[in-house]
Amino acid sequence: VVSGALAIFRRELLGLWVTPLAWVMLVVFLLIQGLSFYSIVVHVSSMTSASIDSGPVQAYFGQSIFLLVSLLLVCPALTMRVFAEERKSGTIEALLTAPVTPLGVVLGKYLATLATYVAMWLPTLLYILILRNTGQVDWRVVGSSYLGVLGVGAGYLAVGTLMSAMTKSQLTAFVLTMLVIFGLFILGIGEYVFDAGMLRDLSAHVSVLSQMDEMAKGVVDLRRLVFDGSLVVFPLFVTVRVVDSWRWG
Repeated sequence: VVSGALAIFRRELLGLWVTPLAWVMLVVFLLIQGLSFYSIVVHVSSMTSASIDSGPVQAYFGQSIFLLVSLLLVCPALTMRVFAEERKSGTIEALLTAPVTPLGVVLGKYLATLATYVAMWLPTLLYILILRNTGQVDWRVVGSSYLGVLGVGAGYLAVGTLMSAMTKSQLTAFVLTMLVIFGLFILGIGEYVFDAGMLRDLSAHVSVLSQMDEMAKGVVDLRRLVFDGSLVVFPLFVTVRVVDSWRWG
């Protein structure tokens, strides 16, 4: 499984970065994040007083709608071609006859998209370095914030991988992934709508807004990480079963 997944990982990563898709997404993503960070810094600098809840790092990761919009667009775009393109072009048959298990295929493709996702976030560390040169930075908050971004993104990418395996159309895979992610986002908003009770607790548990707000303050709740892990494992498990069915179908 490991050797097969590694071969698929290298193949998929190369396929992503030799095409304009990853580079275009990287440029657009960094432009959006740069504008968001700049506007937040300008706003915070104009405040007469600041607290742990209103610093630029906390505002950027925990209160910026641009971050959530970026995830809503980037994750479906990264995963839409993973299986859909190969099924449409017919190259999936050659892949399935290679000496690699369905688990290796799914893991290799998923990890390639996750590595690309992480690579897109790495340049944003420059924002933190800029802040460090102008003031004090709480590295615990920085670490928990990036952990939140990684956890949420990893779950969304797993969902996108499953959606790509369910269709031969990249556009359909993109739309389906967006709908699922948006559905989770709307469900999370329920914590501000529902009365106290089971529905409100469920909404608060899956709320990406609450998760990023907490982690942007340095609070790491194990329950959040368990949910993120579940959002990775379950879609990938179903994807493996789908890919396995192609061999026998």
